[in-house]
Amino acid sequence: MSKKPIIGISGSVHISEKGLFAGHRRACVGNNYVEAVIAAGGIPFIIPINADEDVIRGAVDAIDALIMSGGHDVSPICYNEEPMQKLEATFLERDKFDSLLIGEAQKKGKPILGICRGVQILNVVNGGTLYQDVSYAKDVFIQHFQKTKSDDLSHSVKIDKNSFLGDIFDGEETGLINSFHHQILKDVAPGFRVIAQSPDGAIEGIQKDCDDNLIVGLQWHPELLAANNIPAQKIFKKFIKYVTEK
Repeated sequence: MSKKPIIGISGSVHISEKGLFAGHRRACVGNNYVEAVIAAGGIPFIIPINADEDVIRGAVDAIDALIMSGGHDVSPICYNEEPMQKLEATFLERDKFDSLLIGEAQKKGKPILGICRGVQILNVVNGGTLYQDVSYAKDVFIQHFQKTKSDDLSHSVKIDKNSFLGDIFDGEETGLINSFHHQILKDVAPGFRVIAQSPDGAIEGIQKDCDDNLIVGLQWHPELLAANNIPAQKIFKKFIKYVTEK
């Protein structure tokens, strides 16, 4: 591929609460994703939430790879569980959209990078489950939703050196990440393996074992770090390099 790759970014919806446009829905995505993709050599292509399968298929045809962005809790309906007390806001419309988007991208062999909610919905779509809150997971003790700035490093993560993350932290087996989530992966989807864990055992990264495509999900937010953090920059550059050479 000689041109810059087009990187689709899954969108969400913001509903204005006040003013002249109160109640209006606005298609949106965090601009950090856009900036990280541009800095890494890609062309960002925001895919807005919709329920039209032809439109979703067309969007996937138009992109070279897909980033699944963060956001709401994934509804436990998607993995056949009842809602528990500490479940936070869900958005079934987005769950359906994301599921269709991932399914179409996987069917067409498009590389996928899931971030935060993105790794969670990626896991669920492929048959995995989630802990609806970190408190429901045994022995999880680290603060997984940091109280400091979004571009501060919060806790360490141990990585599988034989994975997408193998050279991200200068070849080291551990690195520092930020953390903004209250749900974590429970049962890992068939065909995926764990490639990163926090010291308390929480799953921080998964990767699908396939020879002809790259599908990886990360629980932290490298897009919020990418302006100044080299490992975060490497994640986007490596993903886009893979897409360019595919």
